[in-house]
Amino acid sequence: MSSEGAIKTRENLKVLDMVYIAIGAALIAICSWISIPTAVPFTLQTFAVFFVLVLLGGERGTLATLIYVLLGAIGVPVFAGFSGGIGILFGSTGGYILGFLFIGLIYILFTKFLKKSAAVKVVSLVIGLIICYAFGTAWFMHIYMQSSGEVGLLTVLGWCVFPFIIPDLIKLALAVVIARRIEPVVK
Repeated sequence: MSSEGAIKTRENLKVLDMVYIAIGAALIAICSWISIPTAVPFTLQTFAVFFVLVLLGGERGTLATLIYVLLGAIGVPVFAGFSGGIGILFGSTGGYILGFLFIGLIYILFTKFLKKSAAVKVVSLVIGLIICYAFGTAWFMHIYMQSSGEVGLLTVLGWCVFPFIIPDLIKLALAVVIARRIEPVVK
């Protein structure tokens, strides 16, 4: 291949990467709008984050997640309930949204330094989800206590984590299965 052909191929890959990242961010936004309202809404955001990471890989998937968060921060209504704005991120549930980035970072670390097997991908997503829960819960408690007074850790876990564990693990499993089936087309 000539050097001109190699440059064109790299440029095409970069454009293709940007397209995949944009589609990934859009998918996360669309899935965030599919919601069952509760104190912390049940959405398909986590499904989309898992799916985008497995399908696009750690770097592109994390960039898609970052773009989703940034779009929401500047006011584009990409969050649950068609909401957006920096106030959502600084609100009580903002830590869980920011926690999606930790899922991506953990996924990158695991898949870079370990085999890219299905087991490694699943374990990295589960560990990332645990870190997302921990960060989001600490954030929720801090914001809640500023506005409403003391609240216990078990109470917050009962509101914000325990009801979501099984649904999130189901979403994780579905995301991995579906992404692995589509993966050969995206490569």
